[in-house]
Amino acid sequence: MKLTSKLLKQIIEEEVVKFGDMESTEDRAKDAVELDADELGSDKAHELSIDFMKALKIEETRLLKRLQKINEIKKTWKL
Repeated sequence: MKLTSKLLKQIIEEEVVKFGDMESTEDRAKDAVELDADELGSDKAHELSIDFMKALKIEETRLLKRLQKINEIKKTWKL
């Protein structure tokens, strides 16, 4: 089967139908929240997420050390 421009257009149309109704960019722009740069800095969410990631990294390190100890004990008890 040769891929012609007509066949390609037909395939694209079939795929576009699968997407459903597309929203216009103007409609999406109305829903967007606009903030000034100084308002973005006052949000503590980024700081909290960074602190949370640091806490997760500490917990991961602790658990890895514990797992290493468990594996060492398993090796010594292995017959």
